[in-house]
Amino acid sequence: MHIHALDAYRSKASLVHRLDARVKLFLAVLFIVATALTPDGVWLAYVLLTGLLLGVVLASRLGVGFVLRRSLVALPFALAAVTAMFSTPGQALLTMHVFGGELSITDAGVSRFVGILLKSWLSVQMAVVLTASTPFPALLRAMRSLRIPKVLVAITGFAYRYIFVISDEVLRMMRARAARSGTRSGRGGGSVFWRARVTGGMAGSLFLRSIERSERIYDAMVARGYDGEVRVLRASALRFGDVIVALVFALLIVVIQLVARL
Repeated sequence: MHIHALDAYRSKASLVHRLDARVKLFLAVLFIVATALTPDGVWLAYVLLTGLLLGVVLASRLGVGFVLRRSLVALPFALAAVTAMFSTPGQALLTMHVFGGELSITDAGVSRFVGILLKSWLSVQMAVVLTASTPFPALLRAMRSLRIPKVLVAITGFAYRYIFVISDEVLRMMRARAARSGTRSGRGGGSVFWRARVTGGMAGSLFLRSIERSERIYDAMVARGYDGEVRVLRASALRFGDVIVALVFALLIVVIQLVARL
């Protein structure tokens, strides 16, 4: 597996791609925070947020279908909020008898559940646009420019980089198991418990190899003067166009929040 196999970045010639990474990171976080703070049931505000997001997607030239497919990852987690329909006080819309008791779906619960779904969906789409339009090293530099602690930036960078290394290690171990197996599938002829024991041994071996590799890499980095800081040769300056885009986008967010509360 090569590093580009799981890389989310998509190179395009668009306005969003040309924006400074610091501006994109700040505006994405601002959008996500504003979406999370939008009150439940104010559907006009959600329509405006969706329209603003759609404009960003079109300006990025990533494609609406691409962003929608990537955002589906949030659906299983958002469905965990289904209990809000039953636990939120309000006027009962539907009552069900379960195990001798009653469960009521309330209007306030449905409003909260739909609000959670929309907030998760919109936030993930904005995160998809951010990661697909910005190279990961530029995101790390932007995080440090916005004064995010260097420990968090380093952990994020290492987690992203070495997930590919660990994936390569897993593939090599699976090929080795298949080469030593008696069947074409590589599972062998043992029972389910035997295959579970082999899989557990592989997981333990992967864990030990990862620890040993991390120690070797850390020692090599310290020997070369690494102190946890992400450094670049030349820091780029903000352009006037980046500032204008940031101000316009932030103003639109403020207007939407005012509409949501008025």
